Amino acid sequence: MISSLLRLMDVLDDLRLSVLSVLSVLSPALSFLSSAIITVEKQRTEMGYFEQRICLQQNKMARTVLETVQRKQSILCVSADFTTKDKLLKLVDAVGPHVCMIKTHVDIISDFDHDLVTQLATLSAKHDFVIFEDRKFADIGNTVSLQYSSGVHRIADWSHITNAHALPGDGIVNGLKKVGLDKGRGLLLLAEMSSAGSLAVGSYTQASVDMARRHKDFVIGFIAQRKLGDSDDDFLILTPGVGLDVKGDGMGQQYRTPQEVVDAGTDVTIVGRGITGSEATADFDKAASEALRYKQAGWEAFASRHKL
Repeated sequence: MISSLLRLMDVLDDLRLSVLSVLSVLSPALSFLSSAIITVEKQRTEMGYFEQRICLQQNKMARTVLETVQRKQSILCVSADFTTKDKLLKLVDAVGPHVCMIKTHVDIISDFDHDLVTQLATLSAKHDFVIFEDRKFADIGNTVSLQYSSGVHRIADWSHITNAHALPGDGIVNGLKKVGLDKGRGLLLLAEMSSAGSLAVGSYTQASVDMARRHKDFVIGFIAQRKLGDSDDDFLILTPGVGLDVKGDGMGQQYRTPQEVVDAGTDVTIVGRGITGSEATADFDKAASEALRYKQAGWEAFASRHKL
């Protein structure tokens, strides 16, 4: 019995010495790791607003949007809902200097051709803005992958960003990601809408956020009326229904000012008719002037909120 206890004590003593030996090796490494973490956190807190946010983005296009906003000091996206190629391109050229993004609906253009998207890409480079095709995909994964990559419009070939409803489930994101991820594209989910009576509320909105978290390599944010997700998520928020002069359009659209939507957490304001006016009486000089007015109002609110 005594002999067994002595052997056990020898084993425990050997174990103690082994643990001390391991700790002596690990201690410098743990100290270095702790110091490195503190250094990284210190560097992060010393970064500017945009640098901090850009570092959090997994998707290249999300970083591009933030870099464009910073570079142009504009959070304005103009919804260019004209139905003819010539007027659409003239509008984009007029407002391009004042925007970070142009939103299109190519399926409403009566004389669409591939020269249109070639010229749109040229204007994107000339004026330094991102192209957002507001396609609102809403089908199963296989179907949306074909709609995104093929057909007449071949959206994935030229549009930096597109969007989709979360209703069909994760398959819709997987289908679009299969096409767009390798092309460096980004996806927005429609978590909320600006129209009266929208059903995109409550648990549906939360389910959209949860879906985005599962696909942060491709989903860059939301069409929404307020900040969604946690601070660690840092999704981009694009908000439609922004107007400086009116509160509604008689067809269910509801408007808030740039200040109101920025206070609610938006990153990009989407403005259509308040800038473009009617296509039938298009005035491109006036559109440029209005774009500048909305750019200034949006940036003033954004810079004030984030202490830029």
